[in-house]
Amino acid sequence: MTQFLRFSVAAVAAVFVAALFQPPAAHAQLPSMVNGEKLPSLAPLIKDAAPAVVNIGTRGSVEVQQHPFMNDPFFRRFFDMPDSPQRRQTQSAGSGVIVDAREGYILTNHHVIDSAEEITVTLQDERTYDATIVGSDPGSDVAVIKIDADDLTDIKLANSEVAEVGDFVVAIGNPFGLGHSVTSGIISGLGRSGINPDGYEDFIQTDASINPGNSGGALINLRGELVGINTAILSRTGGNIGIGFAIPSNMASSIMDQIVEFGEVRRGLLGVNIYTVTPDIAEAYGVDETQGALVSQILDGSAAQQAGLEVGDIIISVNGKPVDSAAELRNAIGLQRAGDEVRLVVIREGRERKIKATLGGQTQDEQVAAVDLHPGLEGAEFESVTAGESDSNGVDGVRVSAIAEQSPASRQGLRTGDVIIAVNRERVRTVAEFRDAAEGSSSLLLNIRRGNSALLLPIR
Repeated sequence: MTQFLRFSVAAVAAVFVAALFQPPAAHAQLPSMVNGEKLPSLAPLIKDAAPAVVNIGTRGSVEVQQHPFMNDPFFRRFFDMPDSPQRRQTQSAGSGVIVDAREGYILTNHHVIDSAEEITVTLQDERTYDATIVGSDPGSDVAVIKIDADDLTDIKLANSEVAEVGDFVVAIGNPFGLGHSVTSGIISGLGRSGINPDGYEDFIQTDASINPGNSGGALINLRGELVGINTAILSRTGGNIGIGFAIPSNMASSIMDQIVEFGEVRRGLLGVNIYTVTPDIAEAYGVDETQGALVSQILDGSAAQQAGLEVGDIIISVNGKPVDSAAELRNAIGLQRAGDEVRLVVIREGRERKIKATLGGQTQDEQVAAVDLHPGLEGAEFESVTAGESDSNGVDGVRVSAIAEQSPASRQGLRTGDVIIAVNRERVRTVAEFRDAAEGSSSLLLNIRRGNSALLLPIR
């Protein structure tokens, strides 16, 4: 393929030079062949891959945000408001990729089907089917849906680990509801993160145009293999500016395998509370660089304890990849499955040590994206704790396991180690109860146990 492209470019250049010395034709057009060789085209590639890319239409409803006073029965009666929450009908369009033609499995984004009550899949040949949700993972923004159909075309998954910056890629999707559309570009970067502080990210960056409606579509290489699932853009206007992001195929495949097997994602859990290494921490621990995640607490019975990690260790790499911050460590561990073995490099007493740990697990009910609870909690991580585990007083609740520096949660006054025991005066003991108690509230009042102190913390 490479030789063919080099030859064709040279041939086209020769034709161009020759054309300078020819009189213009009455109906000039580009030649289809040069010196008996066809000009390079992506058309054959697209014809093979496009049938695996589908359009996804969704219908649903969302609760209309109201002023907090409207939660009071007196005000609802005074303003003649209905007792039940008001809801607004929604509809949207996105894309998906058939990855298993026999079973009818389709990969897409969580945000494409989130809150959907009806999902319709339209194939390239205009056949339309109702789809069911197999499972969805907000943390990675991956979802799997299923249709019951014959004669489907799936796409082969590439090994995204071998993708390199500069590789040519093609994006196929349904931008602006136009139907199948194709754009091309290159891989501009790998391992991108920080787009969503509460997500698990390892994005491929591309300059192939990804516009609204492309979400969930395919990013393919020149062999027609799926390199990634298009998911987001970086833009001030909402349109493409050449910075798009795709979930790597290896990550999407791993998430899909868990969703198909368990109906949810069971992420690996190391069992530590951590801080990003700052210049002050680096100086105190006698390290030269402000890199890594400082272990501030190790949970009893956790993978970290069993592996021999100690409070004060600075974790600087996971499976050979550098870790520059607490957020990067969370991301690296969260992309592993429960039961996976990870190789850690830590600095202890000024010396590097290598440690292997077999990760524990957590179900999706024990995971939560803080931004989904309330914008004021963005940047915090939470975990359920049982009586006797959280502190010496035996309080059970929801512990703040980590907080990103300068995040909204940090500015609101939350601290790592806080144990939330009630939300808006409703007792909570698990992350799932926390999520239910916070749902739909524009402001939260948290009852917190901090060490031996109790406090009320409003989150606005």
